[in-house]
Amino acid sequence: MQKVCVQGLGFVGSAMATAVALARDEEGRPRYDVRGVDLPTDAGLKRVAALNEGRFPFETSDPKLNPAVASAHASGNLRATTDDAVYAEADIIVVDVHLDIPFLDDEPQLQFEGFEKAIRTIGARMRPDALVIVETTVPPGTCEKVVVPCLTEELQRRGLDATGLRVAHSYERVMPGKEYLDSVINFWRVYSGHTPEAADACEAFLASIINVRDYPLTRLSSTTASETAKVMENTYRAVNISFICEWTRYAEKVGIDLFEVVKAIQVRPTHQNIRYPGLGIGGYCLTKDPTFAPAAARQLFGHDLDFPFSRLAVRAATEMPHHGVTRLEGLLGGSVKGRRILLCGVSYRQDVADTRYSPSETVYRELTERGAEVVCHDPFVRHWEELDREIPEALPGTAGFDAVMFAIPHSEYQALDLGEWVVDKERTVVLDAYMVFDAAQRRAFRERGVRIESIGVGDGQ
Repeated sequence: MQKVCVQGLGFVGSAMATAVALARDEEGRPRYDVRGVDLPTDAGLKRVAALNEGRFPFETSDPKLNPAVASAHASGNLRATTDDAVYAEADIIVVDVHLDIPFLDDEPQLQFEGFEKAIRTIGARMRPDALVIVETTVPPGTCEKVVVPCLTEELQRRGLDATGLRVAHSYERVMPGKEYLDSVINFWRVYSGHTPEAADACEAFLASIINVRDYPLTRLSSTTASETAKVMENTYRAVNISFICEWTRYAEKVGIDLFEVVKAIQVRPTHQNIRYPGLGIGGYCLTKDPTFAPAAARQLFGHDLDFPFSRLAVRAATEMPHHGVTRLEGLLGGSVKGRRILLCGVSYRQDVADTRYSPSETVYRELTERGAEVVCHDPFVRHWEELDREIPEALPGTAGFDAVMFAIPHSEYQALDLGEWVVDKERTVVLDAYMVFDAAQRRAFRERGVRIESIGVGDGQ
């Protein structure tokens, strides 16, 4: 049985380790002996402990994921550790660690230090013939100009021949939520290799864990092309979301329902992926990935290229949480000072526990800076790491609140009957910032006395 190490047990690495552990051979036996590897930090130790107890390390709405981890744990082929000595035994090493960039700086600079350290940790232990697959979203050119040189140096430092080094890139499209595990196993993959041999080995590995019959693999000619595909893919989505931001303000000012408008546009097949209004982009990928290509062009390739759409997309989308606060302020008579506000949803996406770069963080900080008392709730988050706040499991009642802002359309919120839940209908105003309720529901709630408005929709619409 081949040994696979997954470096980094975050939202991607933990799901990838689970998917690899589920792979079976023709006789139904586990194909791989999987070791998840993380740092000996508080977060890393908790993730390692969870997997070693047969639990997925994060809250999830995917009904398949926890049973899959439990099954792999029971089979004995999914374990986790903080000991990097396990890389010495690995046939395949999958890299799922962070690579950061201060994306709101005027000229963002790639921060390779942590990523390079992780790669060198592998190089200090790995066998020369092991396959290293980078899943991390990285700036174009990273495999060629950072990963391969670092691994080569570490192997040569150990007196080993690095001429047969096999490095591949295959970016993840993991989507935490109700289809978390399927976003690894039942979804399309792009890949490439630093050498043809590495690409062939990567293809064989991916084909053993992914449903390639229904979701064929796409092979690109170089790792830089594969890296570009991921960055461009996410940039396109960020630009799409940012595009709708300016129309959100327009719709509110002229008194129309932008959701109605977008649905009408989506009838045209070429425009079905146009986005809906909300609080802008969030999460670890869409916020920073648009800045990777310009930074890589400058730092890795020595070309000073302009990316105006990518730059404006990040700026425009990160302004939307401020717009949400301003809209709420207007509904409260022009000020939130001294007001008590319930913020529903602190993760960045529906039915997930990931709070990284959540627009709700900006909303919370700005509301408190303007003098509001903010109480938070999220059905998937018990500890908000970025703000070091405990989040209650039970949804508070609305008594005593001046306003409720729904920042994320979690399923629990969509099931609410605001006519019953909002007890003081004269006092409490509701701002739906992310299409938790549709136009028909808003009308029904208003008929029962609820004061509710929506981002992207004119007052009273």
